[in-house]
Amino acid sequence: MLDRVSVDEAVRELRPDFAVLVVVAEGLANGPGDHVSEGWLADAAAKADADDPHVGAWHDAYRAFGAKPKRTRPSVDALLRRAGSLPSINRVVDAYNAVSVEYALPIGGEDLDAYQGAARLVRATGDEPFDVVVEGEPAVDHPDPGEVVWRDDAGVTCRRWNWRQCVRTRLTETTKNGFFLLERLEPYPMERLAEAGERLTERLREIAPDVRVTSRLVGGP
Repeated sequence: MLDRVSVDEAVRELRPDFAVLVVVAEGLANGPGDHVSEGWLADAAAKADADDPHVGAWHDAYRAFGAKPKRTRPSVDALLRRAGSLPSINRVVDAYNAVSVEYALPIGGEDLDAYQGAARLVRATGDEPFDVVVEGEPAVDHPDPGEVVWRDDAGVTCRRWNWRQCVRTRLTETTKNGFFLLERLEPYPMERLAEAGERLTERLREIAPDVRVTSRLVGGP
């Protein structure tokens, strides 16, 4: 997956400062959240800073493609606002949510085996399928034309850059192979991005000591 992640030129024109650190983890041994992963969330909440300038940068990025960031908040904004009451989902999701809160950094987690083809960040045409659940039943939604989305060959995997993930590729307790998208904009330091990637890797190795982790930086100033 590392060599199959790309950022479309239309997105680069929108935010030339965008960079994503892609972390691939093969051989995960996920499971329900436990006292360890709940501790990660609690520790991160104690360090949460909802006024971090990175949040404002993401609001600006959302406005640039026509989204209203106070109605559909960037993931890092939503997490920081709920930092003290985040529910435990599963060990891997808890791990990356905790890093996201601690580092004020949007992080997406995907099931690598559910992905079809390359992961690419594009501006949507508006007819791409987006798998959701409505009132407990599977349904299909669509992005707005021009919206920035992550997608694969089967459709949109995350709407509005990092607002909401589809059902198909989300990480579950049975996920064996995953990949993570750590996304930054100016003025976020590249050194801090690298440190967040290292912290995530540490957590994944606590969960699965034999996990194989590789990473690649895509884009950036």
